[in-house]
Amino acid sequence: MRRVVVPFVISQLVSSLPVWAHGPTFEEISVYGHRTRMTGDALAASQGVIGQGEIDGRPMLRTGEMLELVPGMVVTQHSGSGKANQYFLRGFNLDHGTDFRTTVMGMPVNMRSHGHGQGYSDLNFIVPEFVGQISYNKGAYSALGGDFSTAGAADVFLLDRMDANLLKLELGQDDYLRSVAATTLNWQDSRMLTGVELTRYTGPWQDISEDIHKFNGLVNYSQDLTDGRIGVTLMAYDNQWHSADQIPQRLVDSGALNPLGSLDDTLGGDASRYSLSVNAQLGRWTLNAYALHSDLQLFSNFTYFLNDPINGDQFEQTDKRNIYGAELSKHWSSLAIGLDWQQQAGLVWQAEDIGEVGLFNTRARTRLSTVRRDKIDEQSWSAFYQSDILLDANTTFRTGLRYDYLDATVNSDNARNSGNASDGLLSVSAGLSYLFTPSLEGYINAGQSFHSNDARGATISVDPISGDDADKVDLLVRGETAELGIRYFDSRKMNLSATLWALQLDSELLYVGDAGSTEPGRASTRYGVELSGYFWWDKLSADIEIALSHSAFEAGDETGRHIPGAVDRVIALGGQYQFSDNLSANVRLRHIGPRMLTETGDVQSGSLSVVNAGVRWRQQGWTLDLSVLNALNSRDHDIDYFYASRVVNEANEVEDVHFHPIEPRTLRFSVAYHF
Repeated sequence: MRRVVVPFVISQLVSSLPVWAHGPTFEEISVYGHRTRMTGDALAASQGVIGQGEIDGRPMLRTGEMLELVPGMVVTQHSGSGKANQYFLRGFNLDHGTDFRTTVMGMPVNMRSHGHGQGYSDLNFIVPEFVGQISYNKGAYSALGGDFSTAGAADVFLLDRMDANLLKLELGQDDYLRSVAATTLNWQDSRMLTGVELTRYTGPWQDISEDIHKFNGLVNYSQDLTDGRIGVTLMAYDNQWHSADQIPQRLVDSGALNPLGSLDDTLGGDASRYSLSVNAQLGRWTLNAYALHSDLQLFSNFTYFLNDPINGDQFEQTDKRNIYGAELSKHWSSLAIGLDWQQQAGLVWQAEDIGEVGLFNTRARTRLSTVRRDKIDEQSWSAFYQSDILLDANTTFRTGLRYDYLDATVNSDNARNSGNASDGLLSVSAGLSYLFTPSLEGYINAGQSFHSNDARGATISVDPISGDDADKVDLLVRGETAELGIRYFDSRKMNLSATLWALQLDSELLYVGDAGSTEPGRASTRYGVELSGYFWWDKLSADIEIALSHSAFEAGDETGRHIPGAVDRVIALGGQYQFSDNLSANVRLRHIGPRMLTETGDVQSGSLSVVNAGVRWRQQGWTLDLSVLNALNSRDHDIDYFYASRVVNEANEVEDVHFHPIEPRTLRFSVAYHF
């Protein structure tokens, strides 16, 4: 396996904080896959680091499936490949990113007050070959979190160099074509990685061609300094696509519609993202700053002819914004009352200048009327402090404080929905880890976090569709988490971890199928257990990840306590066999259990199980990969919703399950040359 050298921030007590993020020192760490030896370093059993080797070796249908390397995470899709993925973790249907924070080189991916859903996280601008590492945590046990981090967070860091130049061509069924090229220019104390990705794809759908045209570009320059490093990263992403959205189960059951069919062949979208980020570390100080522009135009139709029997229910969602931000932090060590202290403090600022966020009624992508059109300005300021105290050689105590303040101004096409809203929250976290032996460590953690609500919901007075009076929602919503965990590491055999966790949320963000967006809901409670095991022998390695959870709305509402879409079971199994130095094979099973689709629990989805497999051959700079995705040709569903719709020739609306199937078995072959 090619050696991948990844720089990242590490210290004895705060080791899993990655490069550029929050620490002052750099080490060169070879990360092949999951960083398995975390005893003595991590401050939670649900915390980890994933390296380029693991990302490179995982057969993936979509870019966003990188996050399935986070134990217990499932990534699916309910629409076209250019749209943000669907995420599931810790009993959440996270929709397109609510309550799970993602960053890339310190830049936020989740978007506030987005046209399609609060916390919208589109990862299509990331090229897997250019990722150096992913650092993740589940739960809110660090003052470094912030908005959308209640269920967890993932921080993606890009390579600043490659060991060799790269040319890669990937071909597959349904006109799949993907090419990647990258080169690194090295000078005495600086380097520049430049890369590009082009993707074309028709897709397996019966009535449409996805006609994906995706471009990604990257320039990553870094300069070593006397007492640190500075990096500048430019990223560019552009994508156009058509999509086969979810369809009603009744038409498939009757034979009127193929499971791979569509009811509206003019759906799809156009997305772009351009960013500039600066990451600097000098001595004990770290600075991250960024500016990015994002643009989305999305056409959907989930209810067909329910509301408009003449033109249909197609609608357009637009979102055009500029995001600016900076984070300045300091990390220092001290000795007080005979104890070693590692301390960290910082300030964070983020501004979202949303030039247009709109909703329009359309027919075949032609606008018929405006439902709502707004301009939004949001700014947030945060301050955090974190202290790690070495009580003795085996015990570490962590405390954290964070204050977040969010201010939003909405200028709406309806003056009654314009206005200003602001809110602030103080979050506290604490944790204790104890090293029983060099191989066995225990953890106990508790912490607070939050998610923001759409600013339009915090200033609304009148429903733009019905004209009725509307209730405002809180701008910030509290979440509280706790967990008890243990981790065991044996360098010769295995790495094991187990976690018991609980989570309470003051207001659930729920996906509304017939509106195509997220809306605030009732308070909820979740708890569960997670087990992970990684095993290795001479030529064979295997892993198993099991996540079991229970989710419910809090009592006090007669409509029912089930949370629609909440996941109660996720299982992942994988194995790899190294036949020789040049030849290896791997196979993976992903399983997600059935979900309740209504609050009363009278409608339930099926489960989802899919197997991916691959064979790899390497020789003198050449790498050949053959992947079989959905190897058993499962016909399960990527996603299921329950709501009312009406199709042509139906006299009345029908409440039904609406689903998006997983893609049929497909073969992909790639050849890469490193020189």
